[in-house]
Amino acid sequence: MKDFDNIYFVGAGGIGMAALERYFLSRGKKVAGYDRTPSPLTGELASEGVGISFDDSQDAIPQKFRDPASTLVVRTPAVPDENIPLNFFRNGGFTIMKRSEVLGAVTRDSLALCFAGTHGKTTTSSMAAHILHHGGIGCNAFLGGILGGTYNSNLILSADSPYSVIEADEYDRSFHTLTPHIAVINATDPDHLDIYGTEEAYLESFAHFTELIRPGGALVLRQGMKLIPRPAEGVAVYTFGRDSGDFHAAHIRRTPGRIVFDFIHPGGTISDIELGVPVDINIDNAISALSACWLTGRLTPEIARNAMASYPGVERRFQFHLKQDSPDGKVVIDDYAHHPDELSRSIESVRALYPDRHLTVAFQPHLYSRTRDFAPQFASALSTADAVVLVDIYPAREEPIPGVSSKIIFDRVTASDKVMISKEQFVDTIKNRNFEVLLTVGAGDLNLYVPRLCSLYI
Repeated sequence: MKDFDNIYFVGAGGIGMAALERYFLSRGKKVAGYDRTPSPLTGELASEGVGISFDDSQDAIPQKFRDPASTLVVRTPAVPDENIPLNFFRNGGFTIMKRSEVLGAVTRDSLALCFAGTHGKTTTSSMAAHILHHGGIGCNAFLGGILGGTYNSNLILSADSPYSVIEADEYDRSFHTLTPHIAVINATDPDHLDIYGTEEAYLESFAHFTELIRPGGALVLRQGMKLIPRPAEGVAVYTFGRDSGDFHAAHIRRTPGRIVFDFIHPGGTISDIELGVPVDINIDNAISALSACWLTGRLTPEIARNAMASYPGVERRFQFHLKQDSPDGKVVIDDYAHHPDELSRSIESVRALYPDRHLTVAFQPHLYSRTRDFAPQFASALSTADAVVLVDIYPAREEPIPGVSSKIIFDRVTASDKVMISKEQFVDTIKNRNFEVLLTVGAGDLNLYVPRLCSLYI
């Protein structure tokens, strides 16, 4: 990549691609790209120096990026093979790399902490990145979401740290390009069956990922998974869990708006870890992140306590949009949960925070294939809410599948208070329901309607 002065991104508006665009800008490269539609993120990238076009004709590609000797092309698997800019570069003899291959090159040149799993990747990787950065250890981090607080970015840079933090994405087997120093696997509940076909193939993909860890490195696995890892000789293997494992929590204390626990590790205990984002699922996420950081040999009790207490959270990961102070005040939380297990944990975490409040869950399914494969499980999770608002499927990269719609979930939901709407009806529907606590979930674009809803109560 050092041989290329210009980097062109096909699918430039994705959150993961944005981190790489910012990384190359920081290295003095010229960066441009194409995406299908504008978004707040593409606007930010444009203001930072990325030349983004929404015109898919080859004429829209800037002249500077038309030389295969000086231009590297980075694509995302979400872009279809028939994409016109992609085929211009393919037919022109350009070097084309997947985003995952570029990240793979980064991991080969660093000590990479790679966080994998069906869910939890973004939160745990962002926690680890914050711990290393806040603690003065440093890292180059490529995150799958916008880290809040003073970061307000999905990229953390360090000029001299040997560490990188990578969200290891199993979609399209992208994580097979990585060379982890420390790998953490948070969950292996089947997902992306449109790619893998079977649970067995999905698990095999994770097993292969464990083979890629460098000798002398380490693997940390959540207890209770079906995965049978295959690490190389010389790779240390550890387990983690909430209540047991080589890394776990003890003496968990919950008070309104506060969660504190002791972090148990193979060398002893770090007491009084307070969560900056105090929701139950973040106990598990914190153990995952702390375990990887402890294995660097650089984690001190002081760094652990200060970093976890100051962790600002990630956009769309238990993000509070409205939190009225009164005991009966309205609360609006947005979460990226888009798999049945994630959805269950998200609802459970909100229940733990507000056990005596009426909970409305608004869910936008993501992908026709995932809806088809997990409709009963989604319905079961949603049925634990007091009220359910189900939105049309967000298709993302897929064409409709005959017979598959949100209705196959809706019909199975047992909650007595349920309604199915379009996303355009969301604000008016919620406003007219006089909600107490609202949780919006899904990986689509329902979150874009949340600020307008909240503005009605500010």
